[in-house]
Amino acid sequence: MNVKLLNPLTLAYMGDAVLDQHVREYIVLKLQSKPNRLHQVSKQYVSAKSQAQTLEYLISNDWFTEEELNVLRRGRNAKSYTKAKNTDVQTYRKSSALEAVIGFLYLDHQHARLEELLQTIVEIVNER
Repeated sequence: MNVKLLNPLTLAYMGDAVLDQHVREYIVLKLQSKPNRLHQVSKQYVSAKSQAQTLEYLISNDWFTEEELNVLRRGRNAKSYTKAKNTDVQTYRKSSALEAVIGFLYLDHQHARLEELLQTIVEIVNER
């Protein structure tokens, strides 16, 4: 299967799960706290606003390869028929674009690059 041909919102769906799992593992091991506290902390990493800010930072630092930029564009421009919750459409599209790249890397078995991206996302959020 050619992962590049998948719908970008499908890639974003997968990327959302991958990012969420990575962040949960990170904060559980770091905080060793109660679930409510863990949930509050995880929102700092996985909210649409945080993802959009992270994406802007990564783009401004030329972090992505040309292939990943193509996935980003497709993810950002995809027409979603669900309404964005707690954010504006532009922020939602940026977060979907970042999730699409994560989903692409995961499904394309680019594990080293995926791990590099996930660790970079955590570092960027931690610096805020």
